[in-house]
Amino acid sequence: MPGGAGGSQVNARVLWLAVAVPLASAAQTPPDFSGVYYPINPFGRFTGGPRAGAGQRQGPPPKPTASAPLADGSTGRRPDEPSLKPEYMAKWQQISKTLVAGSSEYDFTAKCLPPGMPAVMSMFYGMEIMQNKDKITFFSELNDALRRVYLDGRKPSQKVLDDPTYAGYSTGHWEGDTLVVDTVAIRGDTFIEGITPHSDEMTVKERIRFQSPGLLEDRIVVNDAKALTKPWETVKTYRRATPESGTDELREFACPEGLAEAK
Repeated sequence: MPGGAGGSQVNARVLWLAVAVPLASAAQTPPDFSGVYYPINPFGRFTGGPRAGAGQRQGPPPKPTASAPLADGSTGRRPDEPSLKPEYMAKWQQISKTLVAGSSEYDFTAKCLPPGMPAVMSMFYGMEIMQNKDKITFFSELNDALRRVYLDGRKPSQKVLDDPTYAGYSTGHWEGDTLVVDTVAIRGDTFIEGITPHSDEMTVKERIRFQSPGLLEDRIVVNDAKALTKPWETVKTYRRATPESGTDELREFACPEGLAEAK
């Protein structure tokens, strides 16, 4: 008779491969981050500054600044903000003084400029993630800013390194279900977050993953030995919008339209 014990072993092996190979492939398939997201806590956990309603000012209110409330440094620095070396603390103080005086010299929003990296990942107005096997694009509604993360193994060329941008140059790879991203070539005149300055040597590493279905986490580590006394770490969390919510489409942010009115 053909087959016999040997045939049974072959059939069993074929059956095992038929089950194991798809399972292994599924385990290696990265998660799909595609969708529109909104930050759960875009301003972080504030632990410094006065309590709401404390120290009411007498007399007329001060001249407003062009930046968002509390973003001008007038209440000082929070303990959880990046720890700056003296030279860069002096820069921060000068930037704050200028903003408090009502100048928009350092106000990217007033100038319709991109937030810069990693500040852009606060995504105050929401973001859309577009993903394929070679690239992930993060699009911010605020000032229509975007950044690309290349997943095809490429490295930044010397031309890229010599021409820094607001978003920098990001490359990534998958470690299981976590996207690991390295960003270099970031302009030295942008901010880490808020109005915290940095040097042109700053680099950013991210680990992005789903905490749970629809809940995306971005663990950010900023390294800048020239400007910071130690690496700075923060965590951003976003919730994916659903079609039922009516918020799963970003709007156009035509910032320059308001520049003429502001003059």
